[in-house]
Amino acid sequence: MIRLATQTHPRLAALVIGSLLAAFLFALVSLTVPTARAQEENAATENKAAEPNKPAELSRQSPSIFMHIIKSLSWFAPIMLVVSIALIALIMLLIMELRMGAAIPPGFVEDFTETVNKRRFKEAFEMAKEDGSFLGRVLTTGMSRLQYGIDDAREAAFNMVESVKAGKDQLITYLATIGTLGPMLGLVGTVWGMILSFMELGRGGSPNPAKLADGISHALVVTLVGIALSVPAIFCHAFFRNRLIRVSMDVGNIADDLLTQMYHNSRKPAAAPEPAAPAADPRAAATAAIKK
Repeated sequence: MIRLATQTHPRLAALVIGSLLAAFLFALVSLTVPTARAQEENAATENKAAEPNKPAELSRQSPSIFMHIIKSLSWFAPIMLVVSIALIALIMLLIMELRMGAAIPPGFVEDFTETVNKRRFKEAFEMAKEDGSFLGRVLTTGMSRLQYGIDDAREAAFNMVESVKAGKDQLITYLATIGTLGPMLGLVGTVWGMILSFMELGRGGSPNPAKLADGISHALVVTLVGIALSVPAIFCHAFFRNRLIRVSMDVGNIADDLLTQMYHNSRKPAAAPEPAAPAADPRAAATAAIKK
C-alpha cells in the first residue's frame, strides 16, 4: 500500500515523510532540552554544595550549546521549521522521482518489447498509457503520433521528454531558492541581534553584559542555522540537476529505440497462415483398409 501511494502521489508522500521527520526532530528537541536543563541544574546544585564558599559566578556551569541554539532562535524557530520541512520534502520527492528504476522500469521495458515483437500494438499502447513512469509517458506520446511516421513520433517523444524535464527542473529550482534563502534568513537574524545589542549599548549607564552577549549570540545562532539549511540545499540542487540530465538522456534513447522497433514491426507483413493439410479421400481409405 505504501509503495502504491508513493508511485501514484509522490508529492503527497514526500510531504508526509518530511513532516514526520520534522515532527520527530521537534519531539527529540522537546525531550532533550528539559533533560539537559535538569542535568545542568543538578550539576550546579552539586557544585554549590561541594564548594559553598565559591562565588556563584564560578560555580555556575556553562549552558549546553544545543539548548542555547534553541533559546536563541526565539521567533525565528517556526520559520526555520517550515523551511526545513520544505527542504526535506523536496529532497525525498526528487529521490523518489529521479530513481532510474522509477523513471525506466526494467520490467516494463521487457514486457513492452515482448508485446511489440508479438505484434500486439494496441496492447503495447495500453501498457504504456497505464504506466505512470517517465518512460511510459514519453512512449504514450510518441506512439500516438506513430501513424504519421517515425520522424513525427520521435519529435513528439522528444517534446514530451523536455516537458517532463521542465516540470522536475522546477522542483530542483526550489532547492536553489532554499539555498539562497538560508543565508538571507541568517542575515535578518544577524541584523536583529545587532539591533538588540546596540540598543543595550545605547542605554544610559553601564550596559548589561548578559543582555549584550544575548543579542550577539542570537545573531550568530540564526546565521549558523541559516547556513546549515543552505549547505545541503545547494549540494542537492547540483546533484539532482545532474541526475535529471542523465535520466532524461536515458529515457529519450530508450524511447527512441522502442518506437523504432515498433515502427519496423508494424511495417513488416503479417505471417501468412500455414495451408491446411488436404482431407483424405474416405473411399481411398476404405479401399486401403480392405486390401489389408
